[in-house]
Amino acid sequence: MSYDAKFRVWRGDQSGGELRDYTVEVNEGEVVLDIIHRLQATQSPDLAVRWNCKAGKCGSCSAEVNGRPRLLCMTRMSTFTEDEVITVTPMRAFPVMRDLVTDVSFNYQKAREVQSFTPPADLKPGEYRMQQVDVERSQEFRKCIECFLCQNTCHVVRDHEDNKEAFSGPRFLMRIAELEMHPLDVADRRVTAQEDHGLGLCNITKCCTEVCPEHIKITDNALIPMKERVADRKYDPIVWLGSKIFRRK
Repeated sequence: MSYDAKFRVWRGDQSGGELRDYTVEVNEGEVVLDIIHRLQATQSPDLAVRWNCKAGKCGSCSAEVNGRPRLLCMTRMSTFTEDEVITVTPMRAFPVMRDLVTDVSFNYQKAREVQSFTPPADLKPGEYRMQQVDVERSQEFRKCIECFLCQNTCHVVRDHEDNKEAFSGPRFLMRIAELEMHPLDVADRRVTAQEDHGLGLCNITKCCTEVCPEHIKITDNALIPMKERVADRKYDPIVWLGSKIFRRK
């Protein structure tokens, strides 16, 4: 069973743009990305949209549907009523390149600033040994598909462009937490999380967790535990005293 749906799609580039109205056929079982592809095929062949797998695993088709950050390929048309006007816009936190495609290079820049996995110097590849319970502590975070919806919805960068230099965002603070919890990573990431990546700017509103298509509990399992580790190191008097004693030559 098919019907005609009303869409408002943002069209433009770096210099500006506007929302344009379209009426597009919708068939049973389709997702928003299907409709965008049909719009390209039948009405606007120059409409730009980024996509790849169409299976919710590549993170390419991130955009905003009715103002909510979503993957277009995972947003089913059945969640909307037939008379509802569906608005599709690019991610707001990043510069627009054209139409629904944004420049997400900010995220790759922040990724390069995270210190890589640092095993003990005397431990060679093939000699890594760890308990499964230790692996599971950070394994959840490996499900990230880098769609950057959490980065887009985080109001620290979404509403305050000048914070981007000091704040890496939830995706990369989660990466730091993953490495900090890794049983074979010997780097102390607590200072850099606070001072170099802006952990203190996060006020745990959980908006990043709400939009994660992989259902990673970013706030509860990564950001809050990382904040606790930073606070322990900085404010716990016993930890502070121990750091002073063991720092001595």
